[in-house]
Amino acid sequence: RHDERKVIFVGDIVDRGPRIREALHLVKDMVDAGEAEIVLGNHEYNAMCYCTRGRDEEDHIFLREHNARNHRLIRETLEEFEAHPKEWQCFLEWFHSIPLFLDKGHFRVVHACWDHHAIEHFKSLSPDHCLTMDMLYASARSGTFLEKMVDRLTRGTSLKLPDGETIISKDGYIRNVFRTKFWNEEPKIYSDVVFQPDPLPDKLMNRPLSDAELDQLMYYNHTEVPVFVGHYWMSGLPAPITDNVACLDYSAVKYGKLVAYRMDDERTLKPEKFVWVDVSPS
Repeated sequence: RHDERKVIFVGDIVDRGPRIREALHLVKDMVDAGEAEIVLGNHEYNAMCYCTRGRDEEDHIFLREHNARNHRLIRETLEEFEAHPKEWQCFLEWFHSIPLFLDKGHFRVVHACWDHHAIEHFKSLSPDHCLTMDMLYASARSGTFLEKMVDRLTRGTSLKLPDGETIISKDGYIRNVFRTKFWNEEPKIYSDVVFQPDPLPDKLMNRPLSDAELDQLMYYNHTEVPVFVGHYWMSGLPAPITDNVACLDYSAVKYGKLVAYRMDDERTLKPEKFVWVDVSPS
């Protein structure tokens, strides 16, 4: 609790330990007490789909396939709740009440990417900006608006690596796509847009972006109000990415920094308003 401020969590409370169960209880208790708010992260969304059975023949048995890769992501979470199945069910139901974004007028919060067009359309479908069970089923179907919208807001923009190239991420996964910036106004080459802790092969950094690739990107205008995101595993000294974009994920769970920004009414984000604690294994 704070006399004047309220915490806003940027999502991804689950899946990477230690003490996932404890973290969920802490965050939910703060939200329930009116001391915090939260937006949905891709890991909460993945958990909802992994634990929800399909309704008909066109769905998988579960909305997120129970293959080795997907199980590896959620394994720690499920293990911590193995002796507390009713608690886990309550948290899964709570995830449906978490909005995908918050617009406070003078600032915005979303897990990975603020997409005006997707958000405005979703507002007309969901006044509370949350996913109902019917919406969850629709979002698990490839090609639907809800599938594309949830992917954009919780995972951000990305491009497919050319010519069959792959990269190995820090968490050990082989990927054929790379995460991209959504605030670069006139990108020309790959290095202008790559935004992730895993570097691209050197031979790709100066590769020109094709028209088709440029069409897949988006731009959060520098005249917009500040937007805060998580998702991207930043490192180094916390600071704004641009005057109106800040990422608050500095890999606390990997013994980085647990970071916040003390927001008032400014339109230009200030480095001195970042606060953090360094996380140690002990």
